Amino acid sequence: MVNTEITNGTTVAPSEGAPHLTINHEVAADLDSTNAFEGPEKLLEVWFAPSPKALPAGVKEGGLKSVPAATWEGMLDMVNCKVLSIVNSDNVDAYLLSESSMFVFPHKLILKTCGTTTLLLGLRRLLRIAAVDAGFPFHNAQSLEESHVAATPHRVFYSRKNFLFPDRQRGPHSSWKEEVKFLDDMFENGSAYLVGRMNADHWYLYMTSPTGAVMTPPRTPTSSNGGSPTRASKIPTGIIAPYCGAVDETPDETLEVLMMDLDPELAKQYYLEQASAVARKQVAAQEDAAVQEALTTEGHALGTVVSDACGLSAVYPTSEYPDARIDAYLFSPCGFSANGVVPAPVKSAGDGDAKAEHYFTVHVTPEPICSFASFETNVPGGQNGRQTSDVIDHVVNIFKPGRFTVTLFETKNRPVSPPAGTDEKRLEPAQGAMVRQRMDRIEGYRRKDRIVHEFEDYDLVFRYYEREGWAGDKNTRVGEDE
Repeated sequence: MVNTEITNGTTVAPSEGAPHLTINHEVAADLDSTNAFEGPEKLLEVWFAPSPKALPAGVKEGGLKSVPAATWEGMLDMVNCKVLSIVNSDNVDAYLLSESSMFVFPHKLILKTCGTTTLLLGLRRLLRIAAVDAGFPFHNAQSLEESHVAATPHRVFYSRKNFLFPDRQRGPHSSWKEEVKFLDDMFENGSAYLVGRMNADHWYLYMTSPTGAVMTPPRTPTSSNGGSPTRASKIPTGIIAPYCGAVDETPDETLEVLMMDLDPELAKQYYLEQASAVARKQVAAQEDAAVQEALTTEGHALGTVVSDACGLSAVYPTSEYPDARIDAYLFSPCGFSANGVVPAPVKSAGDGDAKAEHYFTVHVTPEPICSFASFETNVPGGQNGRQTSDVIDHVVNIFKPGRFTVTLFETKNRPVSPPAGTDEKRLEPAQGAMVRQRMDRIEGYRRKDRIVHEFEDYDLVFRYYEREGWAGDKNTRVGEDE
């Protein structure tokens, strides 16, 4: 790999701790997306502590971020994907993969993979790495030397949209029923949900509760017929452990926009031929960046061209987020992926902590028969006056899909940031409701569904939209209908 400091092209100088990029040339040079077909991703999020400031005693400094990239690559081999490049920053490492993305924070890991990847088959290895390499506590074995040792998660989330081609999936991903069984066999305190219409686009969610246990159990349970040690059949979740410092109650929010039936003309931007033509027109303007260009692959260079041309780079603009870094890749002959690391602006960071960092990720499958694009972020709505509805508007206008779903998953009672120009101290409850209701009115689209789930610590709102005047396609695939 090549490790180089790369700025984000803004005239504002990046700070000392700005994100930097590492490229895996060996993988990127030979990557081809000809056989890609399943755009909708599988999404796994595993928390080992409530926040980066509340790591359990005995965990290595940096938590999961202390784990070498080579160790994570071994786990990703089980998932059937490779690392293209890495953006390293103080609080999150963003891995751009051959099939989507991975984000590693000190206290949690997010893994998102598309196609026929076998994401859940890497889960046990992930838990083992968290225990052996990062030092997180475990309760299903007597020592780290035991092959089945697994760190005890604080929370586990697994979700995905219905597949377009479920019959082509492998391993436990052949159906939602099989995925739930796989997770139930592994964890205690899990719950599974189907959100949306069964005969249309819908969304699946599996989550564990962090309050299933209030005391630390013995690492090796004893059998009922003599007290001899036996291997734990399931991994506990949410066990209270001694933390290094106070538990941080920082609000958690994840927005996911899943778009189908992309506008055919706009989808052409994500083909190698079209992007190469755009790049040739910019050659003269980029002569001063020859050294930086030499350190990238063609896929990364064209990914940057596409990111700028389609408007993705402006979702969180460098004028407001001067240290933001976008790592984009254009596949051959088509397809696009991008990760963004977004440090919180000083004025938005709590207690003057400008190190707080968020992410966003975008993945595009532009082929007409299965066109799909996804956008996901945990940048808080209302930051810098940019509401969640503004972000959705921006992203949807990039792709102009025939239909799309929005899921907003957030901790209960999260403060609602006021619209730009509103005095936060005078924000009335009705105005807070108005901010949320703006999401129901996306210009050019009709909201067809709005489904609310209230969980113990989180609220989930699922929305489904169709473009005005869009009559659909008789050949539109729903995929799973169970």
